[in-house]
Amino acid sequence: MLPHLSPAVDPTPVFDLVRGNFQTELLACGQELGVFSRLGRGAVTEEQLRMELGLGHRPFTVLFCALRAMKLVQGPPGGELRLTEQGRFLVPGYTYDITGYVGLTSQLPGVQQLLERLKKDVPTENRAGEGKAFIFREGMESAMEDVESARRLTLALSGRAAICAPALASVLPLEGIHSLVDLGGGSGIYAAALARANPQLRVALVDRPSVLETARELLRGEPGADRVELVPGDLFKEYPKTDAVLLSNILHDWDLAANHEILTRCREALPEGGRVFIHDVFLNDALDGPLPEALYSAALFSLTEGRAYSRAEYRGMLRAAGFVPTATTPPTAVHCGVLAAVKVN
Repeated sequence: MLPHLSPAVDPTPVFDLVRGNFQTELLACGQELGVFSRLGRGAVTEEQLRMELGLGHRPFTVLFCALRAMKLVQGPPGGELRLTEQGRFLVPGYTYDITGYVGLTSQLPGVQQLLERLKKDVPTENRAGEGKAFIFREGMESAMEDVESARRLTLALSGRAAICAPALASVLPLEGIHSLVDLGGGSGIYAAALARANPQLRVALVDRPSVLETARELLRGEPGADRVELVPGDLFKEYPKTDAVLLSNILHDWDLAANHEILTRCREALPEGGRVFIHDVFLNDALDGPLPEALYSAALFSLTEGRAYSRAEYRGMLRAAGFVPTATTPPTAVHCGVLAAVKVN
């Protein structure tokens, strides 16, 4: 039986502990790449520094969002970057130089692996022993096509879904909405929670057939599950026509081009006035944290083709796809919130 209420104690600190290794790894990578020695010579524009470091836009954004959040580097996105007073401790030759101390971590396997990914701008090639990705797109070899691999990931993510789903159901504005597509909905926990909270609602859970096997098992006998239809599908192909689309922890797996394609397909599936909901974590618009979200972004960078995005970035994606986003992002749980938008002509 799945839980239908949010836990009495906030589990967010436990999730933060899981991602804590990325703080050490990103700090060490910054030193290994020469970030602090370069900025120790003076301020430099973001683009110039990116070119000097030889990093792509995605890894640069992931790294420097974290370094800003750690209060080591400051400066606006696209502007001039400089060290903070804390960052000066990492400049070789500084009176109180601690680069040697930080350097003790440089040979840790996690540091070396993340450093390689930052340089190559590719996710981990092997995440389950099969040499396959845990994201799916036609033409890529994906562990999500294997029932056992898909089951392992779906169950791994179901714990967070069980925590967030009741909170999402309590804030999602579904008045007048009779049909919703839960795109890439995985375990079906969000779909069932929304159906329970909205008696008029029918939900189409769209995901890979291998994932739906696990969802079918989890939803068996659950209240509201009789109004959840399991629909085999693909993020990059046509979606069922619907009043609304939920994208819960989906867009952070992909780059800007892929997200534009996904949002365009959402628009095609919706009538005028139809709604799309982005349920995710949000970076600050200044891309300077918060630190837990910046570390989560590094985890996403390591495992997918995406990263965490800011509210401003998501609103830009939505406007480019023909939506008008709302001004607010009500919180749900575990650093997540929901951003709604309406389709306009």
